Amino acid sequence: MTQVDLLARYDQRVPRYTSYPTAPHFSPAVDAATYAGWLAAVPEQAAVSLYLHVPFCEQLCLFCGCHTTVARHNAPRESYAALLEAEIGLVAAALGRRQRVAQIHWGGGTPTALPADSLRAVFAALRAHFDLAPDAEIAVEIDPRNLPEDRVQALADMGVTRASLGVQDFDPAVQHAVQRLQSFAMTRDAAASLRRIGVRSLNLDLLYGLPHQTAASVAATMRQALELAPDRVAVFGYAHVPWMKPHQRLLSEADLPDGPARFAQRQAAEAVLVEAGFRRIGLDHYARAGDALAEAEAAGRVRRNFQGYTVDDAELLIGLGASAIGALAQGYVQNAARIPVYAEALRAGALPVARGVALSAEDRLRRSVIEALMCELAADLPALARAHGAEPSGLLAAAPRLAGLAEDGLIRWDGARVELTETGRPFVRNVAAVFDTYLAVGPEAGVRRHARSI
Repeated sequence: MTQVDLLARYDQRVPRYTSYPTAPHFSPAVDAATYAGWLAAVPEQAAVSLYLHVPFCEQLCLFCGCHTTVARHNAPRESYAALLEAEIGLVAAALGRRQRVAQIHWGGGTPTALPADSLRAVFAALRAHFDLAPDAEIAVEIDPRNLPEDRVQALADMGVTRASLGVQDFDPAVQHAVQRLQSFAMTRDAAASLRRIGVRSLNLDLLYGLPHQTAASVAATMRQALELAPDRVAVFGYAHVPWMKPHQRLLSEADLPDGPARFAQRQAAEAVLVEAGFRRIGLDHYARAGDALAEAEAAGRVRRNFQGYTVDDAELLIGLGASAIGALAQGYVQNAARIPVYAEALRAGALPVARGVALSAEDRLRRSVIEALMCELAADLPALARAHGAEPSGLLAAAPRLAGLAEDGLIRWDGARVELTETGRPFVRNVAAVFDTYLAVGPEAGVRRHARSI
């Protein structure tokens, strides 16, 4: 099958599988009372990670798919930081102890949109209510256009060890089209500031599929990005979902590359990274030799969560902030996405949960299969079933679809083990979707809920 044929058949809208079941299948059946019960049941020795969502930016980029808003003054940001402190206290009270924490991840939006004193205050609340491991990884996502010196000092005071800089593209025509003007010098200075305060691992986020991008321009941006000597690089396909993110309607669809052009851009970016010695991690991450993520991939220990590919093996992820998602043994919970609703719950002394999903035994089994495919690009179906105390027959019911994928050259399939081929690697989300029993539920079968696979 030719590349054109493959794209015609498989460049579909499927989940990114940062969770299973995926977020569109969360419901209000999981509420604050459910979450409180789940927190109370957390074992004392359970490893915990924290994710804090800051839904503010200085300016909205037209490609953005995040839960964020533009806040031009400090008052709403300071108020939000106080809400985060209140939520931290409520979660800790529900846990009933100062739980040990090995990883903290600040995301958004732009976490450094919070004033420096607010960042310090929220971090002080974390230290007061949780037992932070001395070697805890503290990561933060950063917009290089919003990194004044007082924020740099606040990050230093917080002991940040890993940072992710949003780059997207260095081409001025692309930047103007998506309303994100960011020079290479500005990005270089941000990277230098972070290294100066002791950040040990630097990640860069780049996008393909944006207006006016070509395979050549994406490769040029990638080569320029490598001048910053990143330890990791993430290369995402732009998700054009204007029915979910109305501001994306300002991007002319006529300027967006089609499927074959997007695929060529992805391959061009990967070629530059592989030539530079980066190790491929799953679908869209790359790590330099010696980085913890590269070492985890070599050892088969890469995990996948809402932040993408990670070395975090904590049993519990607590989400803090508006729209933040947490993952517990019993299931997933998501906070209210709208800040006023989130604030109203906290001011009433309630956990601000809006929805979630309780996991069944079948969910846990299929999640393990999907994560194995997304992280290791292979899954032994009978072995995974045995590990969950289940019969493999439910998974093996997918055999006809797997045979079709094998015939098209995307996987190797021997009746028990699924393994992605080199041809199939870019289509790993399509292979994972074979095991998603939720995807075909509903009138639209999830088609308008997800991004294209390429």
